Amino acid sequence: MKSEIFEKAQIIIQNRRRNAITESERRTDEINNKIPQIKVINDTIFNTGQKAVKIIFAEKNKDVQQKKIEQLKRDNLEAQEFSRRMLLSNGYPADYLDIHYTCKKCNDTGYYNNSMCECFTKLCGKLEADEINKHSQLELSSFDTFDLSYYSGSDYFTMEKILDAMKRYAKNFTEHSKSLLISGKTGLGKTHLSLAIANMVLEKGYSVVYDSAANILHEIEKEHFSREHISEMTDLVMETDLLILDDLGTEHTTPFYSSTIYNIINTRLNRAKPTIISTNLSKYEITNRYDARVSSRLFTMYVRFEFSGTDVRFQKQREKKNRY
Repeated sequence: MKSEIFEKAQIIIQNRRRNAITESERRTDEINNKIPQIKVINDTIFNTGQKAVKIIFAEKNKDVQQKKIEQLKRDNLEAQEFSRRMLLSNGYPADYLDIHYTCKKCNDTGYYNNSMCECFTKLCGKLEADEINKHSQLELSSFDTFDLSYYSGSDYFTMEKILDAMKRYAKNFTEHSKSLLISGKTGLGKTHLSLAIANMVLEKGYSVVYDSAANILHEIEKEHFSREHISEMTDLVMETDLLILDDLGTEHTTPFYSSTIYNIINTRLNRAKPTIISTNLSKYEITNRYDARVSSRLFTMYVRFEFSGTDVRFQKQREKKNRY
């Protein structure tokens, strides 16, 4: 992991914790002013630790000491429950005075059980993915800008169904959504809808890696044959919540690329991580170009969408010429 990514993630996690505590303090001040009785109760709860220390030092009999501490715990829980009931009776949520951390597991520290929390590694992955995607055309594509008027006849109904399916996929996306194989001739909107999915998935807070298959394979190859033998791109491709490989089939045909494509597809399927692959290749061309292990997984374990119609880019160019 790059040090700048790690440091940026640490700052974000620290800000999350600071903001959660600050917001809790604000709510506490609000309640103390509006409901003074709760302030008395909360002060009692807050002083429980000091009372426990006093019991430990003052009481030499271990059995008595334990009984007093257990009673103190029960009193504390009763006070907390009474405070919650008072909040509810005054129109507030019962947990209004709790600190609402983004991650309930590590309380926004980034670490859990002496190791890096899942929330921290997930954030690092998202930051790395954002770094890769910053030069892409993500912001230019959305479902709203996909124009069905460029399709006609049966092609229109096919693409209308595909558009609806892609919207549902993005809306209901989870880390374990199905993988998609998007095929069809050039200029039919495969990249547009892939980017639209990426946009919506990113808005939901998931990490997305989007690039052409050729670019990603080239980066993995550079890492593999470098002196340092680093694997940052490989790790990111395997771990990101959603991987989108655009234009599969435009990469060079080499033994390394072939084995890497299989490794990506197989590893992410084994980890139940969704991948979207778009290609201009037909089913026949995919079967001829790739290892049987690759094609069989694509055709049996991916949900396939075959785009149809006439090149939209060509239609737009023709319209532009006709206007001048």
